[in-house]
Amino acid sequence: MIKAIAIDDEPIALKVIENFCHEIETISLEKTFSNAEDGLKHLKKFPTDIIFLDIEMPNLNGIDLYKQIKQNTLVIFITSRADYAVEGFNLNALDYLLKPFTFERFKQATDKAQEYFSSNINSKSQHIFVRADYSLQKIMLDDITYIEALDDYLKINLYQQKTIVARMTMKAMFEKLPSSEFIRVHRSFIVPIKKVESLRNKTLLLGDKKIPVGNSYESEVMKYFNE
Repeated sequence: MIKAIAIDDEPIALKVIENFCHEIETISLEKTFSNAEDGLKHLKKFPTDIIFLDIEMPNLNGIDLYKQIKQNTLVIFITSRADYAVEGFNLNALDYLLKPFTFERFKQATDKAQEYFSSNINSKSQHIFVRADYSLQKIMLDDITYIEALDDYLKINLYQQKTIVARMTMKAMFEKLPSSEFIRVHRSFIVPIKKVESLRNKTLLLGDKKIPVGNSYESEVMKYFNE
């Protein structure tokens, strides 16, 4: 089941989205918000899979709101102005619905969401998708050398590739990774288990990179490496 919320300052539009979601078994509309700031506060505490997001709203428009979301959340933009489409797709929106839209058009958008999540689940052992630089980027798990937290961002270090900087939490990232292949060894580091060459004095060696083991993660690390 895909968890969703809707944010639109027009109550009628929210009711249409609610009714349409009720007709689609794969979508669970958790909450609706007529105020953009309230929707953003909710998202900071309760991550969701997808947002049905109006663009034209007072105080905080949908595009600026989406740019503030840290977790990897998909968006279907909704608006009455077609000229917003280019900017919406520059943010790698899953789809763009022009008001008024039919149920068939709405379902077409949600079918894209279902296809995306089904693909991501079935291929989780091979790759993940991460939102970075306002786009969804596909990352092969075998390419990850280690992941480091820096304030509100993560640095995903890849073998012989450019480092990807993503605005998301370590918790959200760790939940995306298969636990059989990755381990969190420090509040600021996640490492692929098979790339660890040695463990000595609470320090992991991955090639020429030394990764510290945090005190609160030590017992879990020792389980993996039979120490």
